Amino acid sequence: MKVLAGDIGGTKTNLGIFEVNSLQKRGQQVSSLFELSYASGEYQSLEEIIEDFLAQQKLSQLQLSQPGLSIASACFGVAGPVNNNYCEVTNLPWIVDAAQIQRQFGWQSVNLLNDLEANAWGITCLDESDFVVLNEGDTLAADKFAQQQVSGNVSIIAAGTGLGEAGMFWTGQQHLPFASEGGHTDFSPGTEEEYRLHQFLSKKYNGHVSWERIVSGMGLENLYQFLCYEDDSQPPSWLARQMLNDAAAAISNAALQAKDKLCVRALDWFVHLYGVEAGNQALKIMSKGGVYLGGGIAPKIINKLQSGEFMQAFCDKGRMQHLLKAMPVKVIMNDKTALYGPALYAENN
Repeated sequence: MKVLAGDIGGTKTNLGIFEVNSLQKRGQQVSSLFELSYASGEYQSLEEIIEDFLAQQKLSQLQLSQPGLSIASACFGVAGPVNNNYCEVTNLPWIVDAAQIQRQFGWQSVNLLNDLEANAWGITCLDESDFVVLNEGDTLAADKFAQQQVSGNVSIIAAGTGLGEAGMFWTGQQHLPFASEGGHTDFSPGTEEEYRLHQFLSKKYNGHVSWERIVSGMGLENLYQFLCYEDDSQPPSWLARQMLNDAAAAISNAALQAKDKLCVRALDWFVHLYGVEAGNQALKIMSKGGVYLGGGIAPKIINKLQSGEFMQAFCDKGRMQHLLKAMPVKVIMNDKTALYGPALYAENN
């Protein structure tokens, strides 16, 4: 069956047409037939992007003298809370309504998933090579997820434009993905410096400071701005110019290249706090089956995540640290996971 799958984020919207096949020994395999990526902010709605995508796909098939692809259903992972197949996107001024999309394009079914729930669905068709292991843990989850079906709940956390969190509930026989909006819970300072950070951001955001304001692209920028404030300094001119385009990327790149000391401090702090919140989520879900880091940031700073600071912060939970040390922790390196998930969901629901 041909399905249209989408990963709808605050920065990018990725669409693809996929075919899902069942394999006897490996479960389900997702094959990509056509994909395009869009800058979300340049469009007024998801429907506008879909219209362009379908036109581009038709043009491509004509150029290749191939028959068109008949789409039976569609499913989209959306960065925001999904209720009754309806979502107001958190970091984008869009409303995504599955019923409206179905009326406009005439597909048999259209479904929406929270973007991290979509990632959870996608994990099951990945290979070992799609992960970097940060902690082996004490279970068999270091082996291929889909083959082992490790007992115990699983948590997924992903820093990107925002901070997504989701889980997979272990029924005793299989893992069932579920969504959450845990990234919007209150940031809890743990040091005097973090208390000052909280005060700084509380003024910026009129009171409520969520973890998303700390562990995300905007979060990295916030950390850097706070360090500049405390240091009574401004970004150097070369960095300020780069930050006009993509502040988080500019700060991250400067840190990885050791070009600016405050950027280095900001990224190190970001990694620490990422570990803190990943550990918080893992305890709440009791993620004995494993913890997965998704999103666009983790693969780009993988060396930093492997340095040890992330896992130290992850496990630093007092009397519960033995539980955290036993949990396998992996970084998802395959950037198609959030597209594979909706394709699998569309096939199986």
